[in-house]
Amino acid sequence: MKIANHSVVEMHYTLKDAEGTVIDSSSGGEPLKYLQGVGNIIPGLEREMLDKSAGDKFTAVIQPEEAYGPQNPELIQTLPRSAFGGVEELKVGMAFRAQSTEGQPIEVEIIDIDGDNVTINGNHPLAGVELHFEIEVVAVREATPEEIDHGHVH
Repeated sequence: MKIANHSVVEMHYTLKDAEGTVIDSSSGGEPLKYLQGVGNIIPGLEREMLDKSAGDKFTAVIQPEEAYGPQNPELIQTLPRSAFGGVEELKVGMAFRAQSTEGQPIEVEIIDIDGDNVTINGNHPLAGVELHFEIEVVAVREATPEEIDHGHVH
């Protein structure tokens, strides 16, 4: 069976950046299971998965525009330390939930601390990154009506 919309796909993957640094991998663990065609994985990889079958092995390079988007400079802001009331010790790398200007919840990470100025980044950690995938399709099956209705694999 070839992968099409509303297929349940099981795959092993290794994700690297353009320099070859491994970012994530399912190697040594369970394969990733997802429902094709409903946005469960990044758009560029979903497109590359179409028409593949169990046993297929391939590589795919996904540009930021078809993954987590480019870096948005508006999502990098410097705030006063007082904006983090209730947190005793701030450190670079700490993550917080915040609200976007549209009122949507977003994750932000502290990327710099300079005295009383704290710089945060609300971009996804992989925004602006060219993604290099090594894929092995393990299994493909038709989704059940319940999986299609719920938009994810059961």
